This record gives sequence, C-alpha cells and structure tokens, in this order.
Amino acid sequence: MENQKILVLENITKVYPGVVALKNVSISFEKGKVHCLMGENGAGKSTIARVLTGLRVPDEGKVYIDGVDAVKDKRMYQKVAYVPQELDLFRSMTVAENLFMPFGKSGSKSIFVNNRELNKKAVPFLEKFHITAKPSDIVEDISVSEQQLLQIARAIVFRESEIVMLDEPTTSLGLQDIERLFKVIHELKADNKAVIFVSHKIEEIFTIGDEITVLSNGEKVAYSKIKDTNIPEVMQQMTGRNIDLSMTFYPEKISDEIVLEVENLSGERFADISFKLKKGEILGFAGLVGAGRSEIAQTIYGYLSAAKGNVSLYGKRYKLGNVSKSVKNGIVYLPEERRTQGIFSILSVKENITLPLLKQIIGEFTFAAKKETTIANGVVKDYDIKTPSLNKEIQFLSGGNQQKVIIGRSMIGKPKIIIFDEPTKGIDVGAKLEIYKLMKKLADKGVSIIVISSELEELVKCANRIITIYKGRKVEEFETSKIGIKDIMHSILGLSKN
Repeated sequence: MENQKILVLENITKVYPGVVALKNVSISFEKGKVHCLMGENGAGKSTIARVLTGLRVPDEGKVYIDGVDAVKDKRMYQKVAYVPQELDLFRSMTVAENLFMPFGKSGSKSIFVNNRELNKKAVPFLEKFHITAKPSDIVEDISVSEQQLLQIARAIVFRESEIVMLDEPTTSLGLQDIERLFKVIHELKADNKAVIFVSHKIEEIFTIGDEITVLSNGEKVAYSKIKDTNIPEVMQQMTGRNIDLSMTFYPEKISDEIVLEVENLSGERFADISFKLKKGEILGFAGLVGAGRSEIAQTIYGYLSAAKGNVSLYGKRYKLGNVSKSVKNGIVYLPEERRTQGIFSILSVKENITLPLLKQIIGEFTFAAKKETTIANGVVKDYDIKTPSLNKEIQFLSGGNQQKVIIGRSMIGKPKIIIFDEPTKGIDVGAKLEIYKLMKKLADKGVSIIVISSELEELVKCANRIITIYKGRKVEEFETSKIGIKDIMHSILGLSKN
C-alpha cells in the first residue's frame, strides 16, 4: 500500500438477512484529499460508514487503517471520525461541554468539570472551525449551521483522528453556511486529513471533491478523479439511465382562480408577507436558512400564531391558528424533518398510510383489516412506493419512498393545497425526479402547491413563480421562465436592487 493511503477497504462483502448490502467493494482513501461517495438510497453508503467506524464487521474482506488490519486491532477505528447526517448533540448542554464530551478529551484528569477551564480550551477549536457561538452558549440556542460545524469539531477534537467522514453535511445548511463548511473542509485537507464526503447533491461533489466512487445496489460501479468526469456521466452511473438535466416539472396550464390570498401577514420571524396562490400552480419560496420561509407556511397552516394580517381561502376570510381546521379545509403541510415529524418510524408502511384514517377503518365493533390493506395497497400502487411488504417498518425504506408514503397518505383526504417544506431533503437524484414528477402530476389535477426549498435549481425546475424572502420579508416575485438562478441568489442574499 502507498504511504498516502490511510484507509483501504479490500473486497468488502456484508450481508444482512435477505439483503446483500455490500458485494466485493474495494476503495482506498488518501490523506489530503476529499473522496466523495455517491449512490442512490440503498446503494450501500450507510453500510460502508458502519464498516469504516467498526460498528459492523464485514463478512468478507479487509479494512486497513494506516496499514493495520482494523478488524483484528479495533484501536485503529479511533483514527476515524464520523459525523452523521442527523444532528446528534447534547442540546441542553453548552458548546464547550459538547465539544469535549467525554470530558477526558479536554485533557483534564479531575473528576469535576471546571467550566471556566473548559470554555478557555474550547476557544481555539471554535476559531479553527469558524464557529461564532460562545463556549458558554447552550446548543439548542445556536443556529443549525453552527451545530453542524460543532458536530464536525467535536468529532475530530480527538487527536488521533486522521480520517473524517461527513454524511450529508449540508442537508440543513444555507448557501453561506455551505461556503463556511467548505472552508473547514479545505483546512482539513491542508492538515493532511483524509476527508470522505457523502452527498446526494451532485453540484457539491464537483465543487469540493478530488475523487469520486459511485455505488449501486451494494456494488462499486465507478471510480474517477473529479477532473476526469462530469455530472451527466456520474448521474448515469448512479441511476443506470441518462437524465436530461434541462427537464422542467412546472405545470403549463394554470387556472386564474385564486385559492389562497395572503395579505400583510406577520408572525414569528417574518413580517408583511403578501401573495396569491392559483389553482393548479406550483409556487416556490426561496431564502436562506432562517429567513422565515417555514414560519410563513406553518402560520398559514395554523401551527404558529399570526401577529397580524389576513388570509383568504377561496375568496372567504380564513381564521388562522387551528391545524385541524386547516386539514378539514383541504390544507396539508408536509414538514422538512421527514423522519421525526412526517413518519412513525417503528410502524409499518401500511400503518403509516392508514393511521390518520382510523375513524373510517374502525367500525362500531370491528376493525376492518381488509379495508385497511386495500387502502394501503392502493396508495403503494398509485404512488409507485417500492417496499418488499406493506408490513415492512417504514424506517427501512429509502428517503424517496418514505416521502411518497407521506404524499400518498395526504392525498387520501383530497387536499386542495399542499405545502412541501424541503421535499427532497436527503433524497438521491433519481428519487428527486420522481418527487418532481409527482408534484407536477398533482398540480395538473388542480392541486395548488407551495414549495419551500434551499435548492434553487429545484425551484427553477418545479415552480411557476418564485417568491424570495430575506430576513423575514418578501423581496421579489419572479416568473420562473423569465429569470435564472443568479437572479434568485442575489435576491435571497439581499443584493437585489429592490
């Protein structure tokens, strides 16, 4: 093995009951380089992470860390720092306490924690990772982007770490925060760390990566240096089909009927928002993380309280503040945090689809199991949900199929307005296209859609109009066919002439 190859997977195979998660996979990772892993949901990326960190032992093959067989010498796994996609911090503890948990990392030998000493030792690490929060700040009070950077810092405070694996690190970050993260990654490279970057966002791969490995169905299907490949080629390798990157998914025929009108609405983190939504239209909301987009949607839905302003539904004044009333009136909100707010992870696919319909399924003395199965089968078929069984726990489905379960469940009630908050968060390229097609199909049937997304390209592909939000206020309203991503970016950064 070459000196620079700090980590080598050699002919790794891992089998779970009924599933070959990895099949004869060989990959090497070098110091001072960003090696990107790409693949659709279920391609094997998560299993690789578990094997690299020692959480799973391969059934066949070797894991060499710094030339040593890590399966035989498990101390070698201490050289691997893994940063998970989901935030995994002690929210009620301080930044410094999170940084040095367990407190032995601080170098203190005392059984008592000296907060002043801990805060002092935290400062150089916070500066190194461009974290502006104070060491004494409580984690739940700092921004999501700061939490993400803190999670990275915490993972490699342990001095032996020479390999840093980042799993979808930009999922909850805005444009400026992504730039800050990329600066940290460049500095990790300069420190001669091997960086493993897992992402579904292909543009990021080509911005930050040095080399790329593509996985499909548990097998390595391609490897290349970034400079020797291109986006269409990688997408074809991932999905097995050629994808037209110029495709758009916004409905072409829109009714003039106004289904929702918002006038001077103000609430938590936003003020004086006005807009109209037409029947069968897809309306996009663009803005940085924290700009107030989700709060606007949640206020219309009734989850958050409005401070002032009016909302009209089909020309009639609509009283806000009641989620149940919103659902009865045909308004559905699909949350950003799909795993924690959109699904019941330990329940089956069938139960996730039919749980809101219990009143229809349960008779006076009986539970209509056959009716429940019929409804669930219908949703799985209509929305092309890929699952081995209706009884499969939904947590084991891919992110795209989980999202289709949520959409299919929502459509049973025949909603008139659907609000999608970050609809493709954590979803691979192929599944994204399926969600886009699904949104267009719903709009073509007359459903009005609001889409909140941090991915500007997603909005340009899917929305008829885009409203930009900056620091809680509406900046501009664009017809998508007449503008480009650069115009939207200037607007959400507060650089617009308006």
